[in-house]
Amino acid sequence: MSDVQQQVERYLAIWNETDPAARRAAIDELWTENPVYVDPLGVAEGRDAIDAFIGAAQKQFPGLVFRAAGAVDAHHDVARFTWELGPEGGEAMVVGFDVAVFAADGRFDRVHGFLDKVPA
Repeated sequence: MSDVQQQVERYLAIWNETDPAARRAAIDELWTENPVYVDPLGVAEGRDAIDAFIGAAQKQFPGLVFRAAGAVDAHHDVARFTWELGPEGGEAMVVGFDVAVFAADGRFDRVHGFLDKVPA
């Protein structure tokens, strides 16, 4: 899994992609056929649901961007990484970490998200 850091960067780029067609193409490329995303705010099963979940997050936090906050820690087919959400170049309003489980081909199969800092 030598390219895990790159995969995580591509994953975060999907959360920032506002063009629906480009976002969906990236989801189709980066995720398995039947992926699952889970965080405290909901569960998204399948690519359509993940696409809708990301679109809803963008509407909830317009103009904010996701970015990596530190190095990716990975072993076998599992990785954990911290991310931030905030204005470009500004202080993070939301901080969380995700645990990703990869398929044998390196695509995301499951992501479990956790929120460490949320707006009051």
